[in-house]
Amino acid sequence: MLKRPHFSLIALVSLLSLAACGGTSTSSDNTANPLDTTTSFVVNPIDWKACDGSTSTEVECGNIEVPFDYSDPEQGSFVLYVKKHNASKPANRIGSMMVNPGGPGFGGSSLADDAQYYFSQDLIDNFDIIAWDPRGTGESTPAVDCVDTYDEYFGLDSPPETPDEKQALIDASQAFNDKCEENSGTILPYISTKASAQDINSLRLALGEEKVTFFGFSYGSELGTTWATMFPETVRAIVVDGAVDPNASSTEEGMNQAKGFEGQLATFLKQCSEKTTCEFHNGGKAEAAFDKLVLDLDAMPLEVSKDRTPVTQGVLFTAVAQAMYSDYYWPQLSEALSAAQNGDGKGILQLYDDYYQRKEDGTYGNELEAFLAISCLDDPGATSTKDVDSHIEEFIAAAPRLGGNFAYGYSCALWPVKQAAKVTITGKGAGPIVVVGTTGDPATPLDSTRKMALGLEQGILIVVDANQHTGYGANNCVVKAVDDYLIKLIVPANETTCKG
Repeated sequence: MLKRPHFSLIALVSLLSLAACGGTSTSSDNTANPLDTTTSFVVNPIDWKACDGSTSTEVECGNIEVPFDYSDPEQGSFVLYVKKHNASKPANRIGSMMVNPGGPGFGGSSLADDAQYYFSQDLIDNFDIIAWDPRGTGESTPAVDCVDTYDEYFGLDSPPETPDEKQALIDASQAFNDKCEENSGTILPYISTKASAQDINSLRLALGEEKVTFFGFSYGSELGTTWATMFPETVRAIVVDGAVDPNASSTEEGMNQAKGFEGQLATFLKQCSEKTTCEFHNGGKAEAAFDKLVLDLDAMPLEVSKDRTPVTQGVLFTAVAQAMYSDYYWPQLSEALSAAQNGDGKGILQLYDDYYQRKEDGTYGNELEAFLAISCLDDPGATSTKDVDSHIEEFIAAAPRLGGNFAYGYSCALWPVKQAAKVTITGKGAGPIVVVGTTGDPATPLDSTRKMALGLEQGILIVVDANQHTGYGANNCVVKAVDDYLIKLIVPANETTCKG
């Protein structure tokens, strides 16, 4: 069984070739694409070398320089960090398969190192797997860097019940944004999904390939289909797993996610009530026990450590969101909830820390900062705090337990950079695009994924029966269908359902 990617912060709670000497980043065969706003920026071949500290020839490292703004390359440039996992069977090599783990905001280069955990051996045998840290993320430079600690910004009580509590959320969002502008203001206008999609084409040129394959998870679906829409003639094959609705606004998508997480929480609590082995069984009344725990933590948060945020109601909701990404985490959540009932908040705080990618030494990567910077640039949704407040009742109606926490996100409404241009995703001319969705995906609910498939010119949907975010690797059925398409270009039947 493959390890299932779990890289999405998409439902952030409470915020929200042509020649060996290089080519020009236009489109293949120099045929102009009306959506291609690139210019004559020169893309140089990647100089692959052994990765620092490694003697392995299986994975190599390199860099590619891309402009801040393709329409004005003199503005500055990013250096993207790229890794290549060479095809294990060179004689069978089909070409390059670019991969993205989602986010937005996550550096994806580690997928080359850990290819065996995320992709089948058949894919590893047949493709050079190209994984990179998109602009503004990971080891690419410059990267978004806002703050060093998170508790003071995201450990607050939410949803607020008084004007003072609401103002505290607004103030924390503004303070966080100010730090982002202070520390990364130069690059904040240049890290949009559209710009990253242009980078995919530059990577293709640097690899010297006329067409490439793409496999993207979660937000990677938006990135990949944006690339496919902008550069359709460069697409060999594309699979997107855990796809978003391409036509939904960020507010609509947030509401869809609130429903998705609410549905998974209801399933978790129902199963816990039915199984005496569940740590949070509470005599078959897990639902009522959860609701009481929420109220108890709202009235009296649990202190775990004097130098950490107390386990507030908002911290609990973040922990729940972390556990809803896959039923693999449900036993951990049930134990944490049971411990919290007895005054011990360590388990809840651990899930909260896992959500924000907190490391053992107490430091954080830049995933959250980049997530917010890219999300707010692409689509801030609400444009004022009043606009945010105007949707709160809709969120609560859609998700009575979790909706309020999802609704109170002020960061994008206060974001200091204006919205970037977006591409209307159609995939026109790119050929079949296989879209994978799972029946129990809270972050990208199946209904949203189905809308992605329907919105594409040749969208092909695979439905996986599973309680998790993204479906590839959940069973042999979906692995075979995806692999047959990526390797042999055998297009699966639309609405193929994979159970087991």
